[in-house]
Amino acid sequence: MSTDSIATVEGRRTSRIGPTIMREWRTWPRRIARGWRRSLQFRTIVITVALSAVALSATGAFVSTSISNDLFNSRLDQVLNESKRAATAAQTIFDSSDVTGQAASLSLQRSVQSAITASTSSRLVALYVTPGRETGPNSAISFSALKLVDVISPELRKQVSSGSDDQSQYWQSVSLRDGQSAAVPGIVVGTPLSVPGAGEYELYLGYDLAEADRTLVFVQQTLLLAALALSLLIGVIAWVVVRLVVEPIRVAAETSAKLAAGELEVRIPEKGDDVITTLARSFNGMADSIQSQITQLADLSRVQQRFVSDVSHELRTPLTTIRLAGDVLFDQRESFPPATSRTAELLHTQTERFELLLSDLLEISRFDAGSAELETEPASLVHLVEDSIDEMGQLALQAGSELRLVALGGYFEADIDPRRIRRIVRNLLGNAIEHGEGRPIVVSIDSTATAVALAVRDYGIGMTPEAASRVFDRFWRADPSRKRTIGGTGLGLAISLEDAALHGGELELWSEPGAGSCFRLTLPRTKGRPIGVSPLPLPPLDADGEAQTHNAFGQQAFNGDKT
Repeated sequence: MSTDSIATVEGRRTSRIGPTIMREWRTWPRRIARGWRRSLQFRTIVITVALSAVALSATGAFVSTSISNDLFNSRLDQVLNESKRAATAAQTIFDSSDVTGQAASLSLQRSVQSAITASTSSRLVALYVTPGRETGPNSAISFSALKLVDVISPELRKQVSSGSDDQSQYWQSVSLRDGQSAAVPGIVVGTPLSVPGAGEYELYLGYDLAEADRTLVFVQQTLLLAALALSLLIGVIAWVVVRLVVEPIRVAAETSAKLAAGELEVRIPEKGDDVITTLARSFNGMADSIQSQITQLADLSRVQQRFVSDVSHELRTPLTTIRLAGDVLFDQRESFPPATSRTAELLHTQTERFELLLSDLLEISRFDAGSAELETEPASLVHLVEDSIDEMGQLALQAGSELRLVALGGYFEADIDPRRIRRIVRNLLGNAIEHGEGRPIVVSIDSTATAVALAVRDYGIGMTPEAASRVFDRFWRADPSRKRTIGGTGLGLAISLEDAALHGGELELWSEPGAGSCFRLTLPRTKGRPIGVSPLPLPPLDADGEAQTHNAFGQQAFNGDKT
C-alpha cells in the first residue's frame, strides 16, 4: 500500500472518529438527566457535593476577604507611620534652613531627599509646591518619582493642599505601573509641609503592596486547592455513606419487583441487627404471608376449575342421553295431548340451553386455567361476518330488526382464529338483537395496515354507565326482569372479551340510554404486532344524532355496493 493510500485511510478513520466523539458528547446531557431521574445515589451525591461546594465557597470568600482586609490594614498602618517619620524629618530640615539662592536650594533639596529616604522604605517620593502658596526664593524646590506622576489624583492633592496641620496625613489606594510591567496595588500618602521663606509644600510617598498581594494570592490559591480537595473528599464520603444506605433499598426494590413479577420465593438477605435488617425481616415476613395466601388461592382456584371441568365432562353423558330422549319426544309431540306436547317442547328447549351453558362453562374453565389456545390462519373478517349475518338473519327478522353490513374495508386477510371470531360476532349480534327494540342493526368493518376492526351498532334502549361497566361480567344482566328472546346463557360477552384478549385485541363498548349501544372489536392484522389506532371510531360518528337519521344512513349503505 502506498504512502498516499495510508494517509487516505488514516484521514477516513479520523473523519469517522470525529463524528463518533461528537455524538457521544451530545448524549452526555441526556445520560446525566436519566441518571438524575433514576439514581437516588447519584442525586444524593450531586446535591451533597454541590451544597458543600457552596458552603466552602462562601467560607473561602469570607476568609479571603478577612485576610485581605487584615493585610491591607496592617500595611496601611506601617506606611502611615513611615510617612509620618519622613514628613517630620523633612519638616525639621526645612525649619532649620535659612539658605537662599538657587545653589543653596538645590543643596537643600538633596538634603530633604536624603532625610526622607533614610526615614522610610519607599523610593517613590514627590515634593510639590502648593499652587498659589509660593512666597519666597526657595519656592523652586520640587521633585517627583516617575511612577507617581500620573497616579496622584486631583482629589488627593486638593485634600493635602487644604490641610492646615503639617501633621495631617491623607492616603489613597492606587495602581502602580512601571513602563510595560504589570500593575501592582499601592498606596500614596500625602502630607502638607511648611517651608520658611518658600511657602506651603506637599510631600507624597508611594508604597507598593506587591508583597501583600503575593501573600493574598498564595492564600487564595491554597484555599481553592483545599476547597477542591475537601469537595472531592466529601463526594467520596457521601458515595460511601449513600451506598451503605441505598444498597439495601435497591435490593428491597429489586426484590419487590421480582415479587410483583410472580417470583414468590425471593427474599431480602438479613445481616446484622440494625434498622435495615429489621426492615428486611418485616418485608420477608410479609412476602411469606403473601406467598402463603397466593398459594392457597391458587390451589382453591385450581380445585374450582377442576371441579367445573369435571362436572361439565361428567354431565355430558347424561345430558346426551336426555337430549336423545328429548328429541324423540319432541319429534312425536303432535301425537301427545296438549299438556304433554307442551312439556316435550319445554324439555327440548331447556335441554338445548343446558347444553349451550355446559359448552360455555367448559370454555370459561379453559380460559381460567390458561389452557385456551389460538388456531390462527389467514382469513377475511368480512367473509366471517357475512356468514354470521346469514346465520342470525332469520332470528333478527323474528325480532323485527334488520342486519345491515357496511364494509368500508377489511377484505384483506388477517391472522385470526375463525372459530373464535365467529363466536364473538354471533354474541355481539345476539346482544344487539336482544336489546335493539326491533330497529336496524348496522355492522361496520374497516382496516388499516396494522389492524382490522368490527363495530356492531344498535339503536335500542342503551345502557347507563354503571350497567356498561358490568356488561362483560359473567351471568350479569342489565335488566333481570327483561325476557330473553334468544335464550342466552349470560356468558357470551365474557367469553367474547376473553377471545379478543387471546388474539391480542380489544373489545370495547359505548352506550347511552335511549341512544343505543356500539360494541367495537379491534384485532391486530398480524399476530403479536401492536394494533395502533383502531380503524373505527368509538363513540360512533352518529353518537349525537337521531337514530332515525342513521337508520336511513344504514339503509343507504346496506342497499349500496359493499366496499
